[in-house]
Amino acid sequence: MRIMRTRMMRLLLVAIAFAGGFGAATWRSARLDGSAAPRARLAPAAAAAADDDLSTEERRDIAVFERASRSVVFITNVGLRRDFFSLDAFQIPQGSGSGFVWDRSGHIVTNYHVVAGANALLVTMADQSEWEATLVGVAPEKDLAVLRIRAPAARLHPLEVGGDTALRVGQHVYAIGNPFGLDQTLTTGVVSAIGRELRSPAGRTITDVIQTDAAINPGNSGGPLLDSKGRLIGVNTAIYSNTGASAGIGFAVPVVAVRTIVPQLIEHGRVIRPIMGLQLLSDEVAERLGVSGVIVGAVSPHGPAETAGLRGTQRDTAGRLLLGDVIVTIDDSEVKNTEGLLRCLETHRPGDRIEMDYLRGGKRRTTTLRLTSPE
Repeated sequence: MRIMRTRMMRLLLVAIAFAGGFGAATWRSARLDGSAAPRARLAPAAAAAADDDLSTEERRDIAVFERASRSVVFITNVGLRRDFFSLDAFQIPQGSGSGFVWDRSGHIVTNYHVVAGANALLVTMADQSEWEATLVGVAPEKDLAVLRIRAPAARLHPLEVGGDTALRVGQHVYAIGNPFGLDQTLTTGVVSAIGRELRSPAGRTITDVIQTDAAINPGNSGGPLLDSKGRLIGVNTAIYSNTGASAGIGFAVPVVAVRTIVPQLIEHGRVIRPIMGLQLLSDEVAERLGVSGVIVGAVSPHGPAETAGLRGTQRDTAGRLLLGDVIVTIDDSEVKNTEGLLRCLETHRPGDRIEMDYLRGGKRRTTTLRLTSPE
């Protein structure tokens, strides 16, 4: 029944795509019993002869694809709809995207917007096997999500995650995914720019985003961006286009964010952010007052901010407003608004100590604050 239901979903996806829908059609080769049809392979002698005609760069591209593609999966987002006449509920595919195997425990990494609003999630692996997935955790502010499938460890091939080596504009990159539902598609390009900013589904700014000219289309979302050694350097998340198709400008969440967030989603189901024990006045208030920085609105009793000596906004006995401390730097990084403060805290965990400069009555002061975890 699950196989038949999946095939019906794919037929509907194809129909939607040809009708000008979200472009998530899939064309896959499968037998009637649900097993994957064997892919054509060259005989060893023929493969060796073919390799002789390939350039060094082509051999590298092929090696990266053959090693990494087995880690890339196709994700179908299934929603519930109710029949207008019978009021019976039924499932329909409402979107699709890509993802990749994170570990041999069955964790799959993808974009948050690929799985948002799903009633059920279906993961199709490179060997065409299909698995129902559970949602482990999401980080909408970074457009990341983690799923889990109960597949045997032998069928799971985690991607190698890149390290802290700085990316350089011009280096070769590879994107593998399922654009328009066409599974196991490789596109190549270069890093076009680094340090871009992108608005996440949660409205927060994703920093240090990678820009690439490797073709990224609808359906590539959640798939990996790889370096020339096949290591994960980013998660493809968006394109810049007036038509909805690739215009040579794609964006990927950097691996440094992925390495930090994914383990937290696996362990806690959410990102654990450190807290300072204070409330801030809105940026609009600071702007109206001509203040550059973030204004402390209130300080939690016995919290880190109070211990560090910070003061919140108060009123004197005459009812006049006494502006609270204005935070202007954290660990030598300038803080101009709330977004900037949150960005500074993203690199810290509960228990870390931060050095903070703030203004009180126009005079600059310095203090050290120990971050804590939420209750």
